[in-house]
Amino acid sequence: MDENEFLAGRFEEHRARLRAVAYRMLGSLSEADDAVQETWIRLSRTDVREIDNLAGWLTTAVARVSLNMLRSRRTRREDPLDAHVPDPVVTPDEGTDPEHEAVLADLVGLALLVVLETLAPAERLAFVLHDMFALPFDEIAPIVDRTPTATRQLASRARRRVQGSPGDPDVDPIRQREVVDAFLAASRAGDFQALLALLDPDVVVRADRAAVLAGATDDVRGAMAVAETFTGRAQAARTALVDGIFGAVWAPRGKPRVIFGFTVVDGRIVGIDLLSDPDHLRETDVTFVG
Repeated sequence: MDENEFLAGRFEEHRARLRAVAYRMLGSLSEADDAVQETWIRLSRTDVREIDNLAGWLTTAVARVSLNMLRSRRTRREDPLDAHVPDPVVTPDEGTDPEHEAVLADLVGLALLVVLETLAPAERLAFVLHDMFALPFDEIAPIVDRTPTATRQLASRARRRVQGSPGDPDVDPIRQREVVDAFLAASRAGDFQALLALLDPDVVVRADRAAVLAGATDDVRGAMAVAETFTGRAQAARTALVDGIFGAVWAPRGKPRVIFGFTVVDGRIVGIDLLSDPDHLRETDVTFVG
């Protein structure tokens, strides 16, 4: 085996982790693969004898590549969501139901990615690397050109934003479907008061870039504003299982164009995510019900 084959083998050992880091940074499988490929190119041009910790070097490299891609994306004002929404890492406490934890992870996954999309690139990198991948701030700081203290503050700001997103959603599928059905019925009927009764006072509607380009508002907050937005709408949306979770889908001529992801807490809707990115739609399992 020559040196290049040996290096390629070592790189493959770390590919899954690198892709996970890039995906949580970029929210796009195709862009994550591009970032990993660019990391391999950088490694192949580096004297590996000078690398003491290959795993750390690769993580830093893919983080730098992802950060540059995020900044470039914002400069171009192109910010699509893509493919399967990543689930947060769930470590069940002793005695918890693994099935419950899996459903919970699916429910909060959409909301988490949409919240991450609102963060500045440096905030997102600091949060992802520290809170999701346990990198120390001393190692993250050089990537974002800040001191460890300033980097800690970046992650703290990002964490407050993320923790302000809906938590502890209901996982009872029957209750979830009842709320989704009731929301669609009230929306179609133009029943403003019925919509208000289903919405948490602090409900938030967020839309990905593709949905915004199609005419959706990217961020609507508060029960009154959300009820006004949906009153008399959703005429063609249908209740569906979206990756196994009850939500709604607008699918003209049977082709999904917009996914409505609902986060329900204590019987009220606290979050609605509008997802219209074509790659995301292709990767999502949609089963219409009723």
